[in-house]
Amino acid sequence: MTQQRLRRPSMPQKPTLDGLEQVWVARWEEEGTYRFDRSAPRERVYSIDTPPPTVSGSLHVGHAFSYTHTDIMARYQRMLGKSVFYPIGWDDNGLPTERRVQNVYGVRCDPSLPYDPDFVPPDKPGKREISISRRNFVELCHKLTAIDEQAYEEMWRRIGLSVDWSLLYTTISDEAQAVAQRAFLRNLLRGEAYLAEAPTLWDVSFRTAVAQAELEDREWPGAFHKISFYGEKGPVWIETTRPELIPACVALVAHPDDERYKELFGTSVLTPLFGVEVPVLAHRLAEPDKGTGIAMICTFGDLTDVTWWRELHLPTRPVIGWDGRLLPEPPEGVDAEPYKELAGKTVHSARERIVELLRESGDLDGEPRPVQRTVKFYEKGDKPLEIVTTRQWYIRNGGRDEELRERLLARGRELTWHPPHMRVRYDNWVEGLTGDWLISRQRFFGVPFPVWYPIDESGQPVHDAPILPTEEMLPVDPSSDVPPGYTEEQRGVPGGFMADPDVMDTWATSSLSPQIAGRWGTDDELFRHVYPMSLRAQSHEIIRTWLFSTVVRSHAEFGTLPWSDVAISGWILDPDRKKMSKSKGNVVTPIDLLEQHGSDAVRYWAANGRYGVDTAFDAGQLKVGRRLAIKILNASKFVLGLAAEESAAEVTEPLDLAMLAALSDAVREATDAFESYDHTRALEAVERFFWAFCDDYVELVKARAYESGAASASAHAALRQALDVLLRLFAPFLPFVTEEVWSWWRDGSVHRTSWPSVERGAGDPAVLAVASEVLGQVRKAKSEAKLSMRAEVSRLTVWTPDVELLRAAQDDLCAAGNVEEFVLDHGDTLKVDVHLG
Repeated sequence: MTQQRLRRPSMPQKPTLDGLEQVWVARWEEEGTYRFDRSAPRERVYSIDTPPPTVSGSLHVGHAFSYTHTDIMARYQRMLGKSVFYPIGWDDNGLPTERRVQNVYGVRCDPSLPYDPDFVPPDKPGKREISISRRNFVELCHKLTAIDEQAYEEMWRRIGLSVDWSLLYTTISDEAQAVAQRAFLRNLLRGEAYLAEAPTLWDVSFRTAVAQAELEDREWPGAFHKISFYGEKGPVWIETTRPELIPACVALVAHPDDERYKELFGTSVLTPLFGVEVPVLAHRLAEPDKGTGIAMICTFGDLTDVTWWRELHLPTRPVIGWDGRLLPEPPEGVDAEPYKELAGKTVHSARERIVELLRESGDLDGEPRPVQRTVKFYEKGDKPLEIVTTRQWYIRNGGRDEELRERLLARGRELTWHPPHMRVRYDNWVEGLTGDWLISRQRFFGVPFPVWYPIDESGQPVHDAPILPTEEMLPVDPSSDVPPGYTEEQRGVPGGFMADPDVMDTWATSSLSPQIAGRWGTDDELFRHVYPMSLRAQSHEIIRTWLFSTVVRSHAEFGTLPWSDVAISGWILDPDRKKMSKSKGNVVTPIDLLEQHGSDAVRYWAANGRYGVDTAFDAGQLKVGRRLAIKILNASKFVLGLAAEESAAEVTEPLDLAMLAALSDAVREATDAFESYDHTRALEAVERFFWAFCDDYVELVKARAYESGAASASAHAALRQALDVLLRLFAPFLPFVTEEVWSWWRDGSVHRTSWPSVERGAGDPAVLAVASEVLGQVRKAKSEAKLSMRAEVSRLTVWTPDVELLRAAQDDLCAAGNVEEFVLDHGDTLKVDVHLG
């Protein structure tokens, strides 16, 4: 056990936990306790890719839970002598910020409006949102996120995150935008990014494209409608939940082995109401046992329609617009007369009207049959997704490339997963990909695509000849910046240029968090020092988004993994074991817990949650954590109060040596657990020893410690060595109370000291174990007799197979139990007989 340079103790008369956070947060910042030392050699660097939380209101207790796990590991690695690169960032671009700005200021973005430099949002938003320009809207986004970020920083400091605040980044900063645009341009030049017009999952409320990773299946009420198409030999009945899509129908389809429809394959039928001729085709995805066994293919009702449309080479007849309403004009080949009954209506209203028309024409058999069905939703939306044809940016991710898919699966196998079973979620996601990664969004507050398009003489943009900036120009905003070789007067006119109107999906930026935090492209020396990183810490539900997309970007740009290890936290559940979320209204916010119990208590509760395990919130553990922190204060005061100065006395007494040997075992167990990324087992080992130390060893040695002489000096030395080690063991978990006690008698910060070593010494832990067990029997006897623990024991008889072990501690045992006569004899098992005075 290493010794620190000593100085005279300086303890408060009444130690308290109250106010420790304010004192030590300020001191740590002032002294740069957690600053990254970039002069350290690369092999001594431990770098962390910390999740940048979405700045959209307030943190909840789940954030405190998972971020504490990462901080515990950072503190442990720092005590191992590593230079820890531990940045923090704010994910402040994207839809959550836009929604919050709309709600707080009562505004809505209209890109067609001019910028108003004098615009001031109303003090109290009205019922109707005010339309403002995109630039005005983005300014409000920056204003609100700055307020939210300050509150987030105060909370993280209060919780005790040992991040280096000088490394703070935001995903909408100029630096982050430059990184995102540089990575995209390189993806584009290598052919990994591409622009395509294709069927796209679309949220009609937010009017934006949605990627596969953002989908959510929900049960949704609907109804099957049995409808007649007109065939050469009579009606062909189909069943559908989307009758409003009949004008979008391009074919009927049945399974190739379905005998009922084999004669129809290769023929045509007419659609009801509209009389459009569509072919009857065969495809393996048709389900003979669903409905009538034959279905209409529409462009587009669901993802199966997209597959049929693509594989059967069918035409497109879109009818649903970006706003979720039926288009004002019918698709080509569809009669305008019946279509006008549907034009401009919402999907729901169009469905009601077409059912009335089908009923009137006799093409509806019976009444619609209610059904609950699984429907695709945007995870943040409240209406079913539609599929519309749009032009979007994609990055290749193995969804359409088997060779790339296998390489990305191999990357997953290269990673060290904590816990290991979480890799299955990665594998399942990659194996289940159905398309490339859609990275463009039709939003306003995000990283713009660094692309312009020339406009031909007819006024149309030439999308297959994009104009790109050089990397030295980044970041650029094509909506206000001018491409090389053009002037502002040429914007939007024939022979001029236009800006790409979209922004990148927030994951397209967050997937570059190691590059943003490591200052890729602006401080390449730092980047080489920290990348690839050591650890990615995150929750399990975003393995498919953040983890996978980061692997995709690193694989493409650097041909490596972005980190060596990933640690996956579980969710926090409410007492009913439901996931906490703001939408469910079951969130516990950490501020009240921190004020009531203290930061160390909250961290203790968090540390008792293992990686990969969903944990129910338990306020009782906060009380246990606070009790532990108070016990550390009181036990430390006792130890340091025994002598004004620490002597150079050696530890000589068997019980003292036994305690230190047991402590070495605890150090070894905690170290092994930390090396396996099992912070909970490490805490359990330390806490188990600490309570035994306080309840057993301190009580056994107390009488001798108050005496004088060599035996007393041995106790003093052992107690102080134990306190030194225990404070270091607890430091990653309870940083405030351990730093406070450390300051009473040690120079510097406990968080900059070394992790304790594991030399066992000459002691035998069994001496302490057997003495503690006998003392426990003595206490039990006194308690059952309702006597004080200082009551006299007239005779204590012990039979044990470990006679010599107990004899080594008998003087301390008799003093602790106030034993008048002690009889020790050999027995096959431990037996204790207590005679009270």
